[in-house]
Amino acid sequence: MAGMRMFGVGRLFTRKSWLEDHPEPSYWQVTKVKVDYTSENMDHGRAWGVLTYKGKQEDDVKEIDKVMYHDWRLIPKHMEQQFKDFQPLPEPPVRSVPYPPLLRAMMFAQHRKERGSVMSEEPMLPLKRDVVFNREYFRKQEQERRSMQETAV
Repeated sequence: MAGMRMFGVGRLFTRKSWLEDHPEPSYWQVTKVKVDYTSENMDHGRAWGVLTYKGKQEDDVKEIDKVMYHDWRLIPKHMEQQFKDFQPLPEPPVRSVPYPPLLRAMMFAQHRKERGSVMSEEPMLPLKRDVVFNREYFRKQEQERRSMQETAV
């Protein structure tokens, strides 16, 4: 940034690791630079900017951290608009429903009994069930399948 016009203010910078890790654009748009004029070649200082990480832009200006890492890349002018025009995919809707009334009342009573206070948020029942199978489950399935095949006639 030391050799750039206005020390790179207004330009987009990304990290090589961000380019490799995810397909969504991640970059900093530099808004302010404070150069250490006492350093040789004026290659030290601090920079601030707006972060766009995985296609989602943050609202406020922050100081850019890890500026001395060597994997920073300048996004060429002809590619800047392509990075800015990226539209992130919408967040999937939350798939949950309220608990049935009796179960909900039982949960509130249990919480009040254990903690002595009223539950602050409404409990929701997720519609998607995350199931993790271990090796033992598959071994048992295989044994049951074999025992069904080996039955005496």
